[in-house]
Amino acid sequence: MKNLIKYILIVLVFTGMIACDTFEPIDENRLDFDDVSANPNLAEGILLNGYNNLLDQYSFTEAATDDAVNNILDNDIKRIAIGELSAQFNPIARWSRFENVFWVNRFLEIIDAREIQWSRDTLTNDMFYLRLKGEALALRGLHHFYALQAHAGVGTSGELLGIPYFTEFIEPDGNFNVPRLPFEASVQAIMADFDEALTLLPTDYGLSEVQVDEWYSNLEDFDYVKYKVVNDNFFDLRISGRIVKALKARLALFAASPSFLNNQDYYNMAANNAAEILNTIGGVAGLDPIGLEFYADDPNLESSEMLWRSSLGGNTSNYEERMFPPSVNGNGEINPTHNFVMAFPMQDGYPATEANGFDPQNPYANRDPRLEKYVVLNGASFGGGTINTGVGGGNDRLDSIPQQSTTTGYYLKKLLRPDVRINNDNTATGKIHVNVYFRYTELFLILAESANEIGGPDHQVGGITARDVIAAIRDRAGITQPDNYLASISTTDGMRELIRNERRIELSFEGHRFWDLRRWGLSLNETAKGYFFNGSNYVELPSVEERDYQPFATYMPIPNAETIKFPELEQNNGW
Repeated sequence: MKNLIKYILIVLVFTGMIACDTFEPIDENRLDFDDVSANPNLAEGILLNGYNNLLDQYSFTEAATDDAVNNILDNDIKRIAIGELSAQFNPIARWSRFENVFWVNRFLEIIDAREIQWSRDTLTNDMFYLRLKGEALALRGLHHFYALQAHAGVGTSGELLGIPYFTEFIEPDGNFNVPRLPFEASVQAIMADFDEALTLLPTDYGLSEVQVDEWYSNLEDFDYVKYKVVNDNFFDLRISGRIVKALKARLALFAASPSFLNNQDYYNMAANNAAEILNTIGGVAGLDPIGLEFYADDPNLESSEMLWRSSLGGNTSNYEERMFPPSVNGNGEINPTHNFVMAFPMQDGYPATEANGFDPQNPYANRDPRLEKYVVLNGASFGGGTINTGVGGGNDRLDSIPQQSTTTGYYLKKLLRPDVRINNDNTATGKIHVNVYFRYTELFLILAESANEIGGPDHQVGGITARDVIAAIRDRAGITQPDNYLASISTTDGMRELIRNERRIELSFEGHRFWDLRRWGLSLNETAKGYFFNGSNYVELPSVEERDYQPFATYMPIPNAETIKFPELEQNNGW
């Protein structure tokens, strides 16, 4: 961790370099930290480092679960799925998120000194101070949450532990040998940062004068014109009060889960924060009708499904080149499993079993419409071609080209732009992509899971029940109405199973399932299955890739290098 601090100090120096033909004399050709601290633009640049490493939907950790297989033999995610996960090798570790924490802590030192003038106008200057400090606190909490999710666990002492919580910038020669807090203390520390941020940030950017939050409108000599300079919708992609409340709901659900606190108070916190936001968009009526394919074309990228997203970038084709089937010039990297395909119910909403009308020889008929939206099935049209994964399928046929053709009988469709075209000469017609940090559908599912755990399928939180949420989600999906299967569920256990399955489908390939299996305490070693058309019949491939996690892998390891350097860091049990 000391190396992170040295890196930050080096960057702070070079951030202030002035263009010149020579580096001599050095004192006249670079800005030191005091100069950076006095310049509002450079100081804000320090804060913006807190926006680096935000987690979006493109992690593809599903290939380390029962939902997908990565067909590249030395892929890091594949390696941990088949038994190589250790304290020495963990490609999805997040201990490095403390680098972002230290950037933010350095900014907080600067802004709390109140020496920077953001504006000559006193009111405008005060409002900049409020908003920027709120951003910093919220980002500090968020990066601590990222680390907590990836490294919390039962330590060698048997205690459920969280992470160290850093609220100050530490110099390279400072003390980094800090013990982990108990798990709940870590959660409370993050919540404290979020709660303070909520007293400083606008609920949304670009609010009308009558909507302005009271901590701004109650300022002496408040002026709405000046307020807009600070909090206009120009800043829409920055973290806001609405986003912080959503992050509180996510954190509370994580903390409440069976592998951690299994606690009703945190389920209540998750449900109440989610409901508060969702009721501002009309409750379940606000579920975006095109939210299923928020990534699919340019208009969808501007849909109301995205609670927090990045800016719209240029035209790219990187993900499509990785994921498209080989016949349309892709590398077919991520292959959904038959396990995942069978999670999709029948068109009428009942589970896909033969008793409910599932036909193993016509496996995709009368199925949930989301299936063909998220998975390239045998015989589907996609990417400018027809994809056949069975006998006669050419390069798309199962196992036709090592490390390129599907290993399961399926290719990934979700998250990809179907209008991207990859040409034979290695050029491509790219399309706009957007990184999504939080979707409203996730927030609806947080409310559903929490409300059900509090009081069952029909327990209301903010006037919304788990049944209301799941009904709206399945109706949007195209499940035949009335949804008699949903109506038949009357118990907490039954609704829990359905909510978990809906979450598996709706949030698929967005980086959730790897962590959901762990917080729910479910099996990590479900063997990945495939499905293959042999020219006459479909046959199940019962063991495409075995999962090999240790019994203690519910809780991920602290990096070995950190526990060696800092003996106060207690390792999670088993690692």
